[in-house]
Amino acid sequence: MRFKDKAVVITGAAGGVGKTLVELFAKEGAKIVISDRNEEGCVSVAKAAEELGAKVSVVADDLSEKEYCEAVIKTCVEQFGGIDILLNNAGIIPRGTIEETTDDMWFSAMNVNLNAVFFLCRAAIPHMKKSGGAIVNTSSVWGTYPGPNHVAYCTSKGAVAALTKNLGRDCAPLGIRVNAVCPHEINTPMIRTGFERRGLDPEKAIEALNKTVPIGRIAEPEDIADVIAFLASDQARYIAGECVEVTGAKPVSG
Repeated sequence: MRFKDKAVVITGAAGGVGKTLVELFAKEGAKIVISDRNEEGCVSVAKAAEELGAKVSVVADDLSEKEYCEAVIKTCVEQFGGIDILLNNAGIIPRGTIEETTDDMWFSAMNVNLNAVFFLCRAAIPHMKKSGGAIVNTSSVWGTYPGPNHVAYCTSKGAVAALTKNLGRDCAPLGIRVNAVCPHEINTPMIRTGFERRGLDPEKAIEALNKTVPIGRIAEPEDIADVIAFLASDQARYIAGECVEVTGAKPVSG
């Protein structure tokens, strides 16, 4: 029960990794604020967490709105008396070269992948200063080692890595640890939907991707959630300002 009575905010909670995080933290005693734009998905995830005995609050809306980000943190403080852990897990993956990237694709990537992380952290840190806390952001190895044809995604995730290192340094004296995970491909509904949009069979595409990973397969949501939970826990008490790559030894390109 690493997170017994800890107040935790999880964004992107209705997605593949998000649902896994909610279940993991619920099993380990956390009180959870569930954030996602998919309200129906949030309610379903919340019900499953409550069946595991967790106290849960749902705040569903659009992370691209600053007011919503601030409301998520406010809800956690009002419902659970503070905030101990913030998991900035939500993200989107616009695909395209700079010539293919529209204004909307660019700003959407920055708003959801980067600006929301900034607004959530800025709202949470004053409360965390009272008793310490942990923030785990989700960057990507496609941000730290940009891959091809994802200019908006790679730029936004690279900025999240830089933000994490900045906050890690600035917040450590406050008793707040800020770290990030940098995954490669993950077997989630998001990646499968991306294959479908490109006219590919998701099962065959995943099978082909598996062959490109030295460890033998792309990540499952549990592989990433376990690292996030470790970084949020007291087991990682001396880790701050780090971007932890979780890749199965697969390079981004080459």
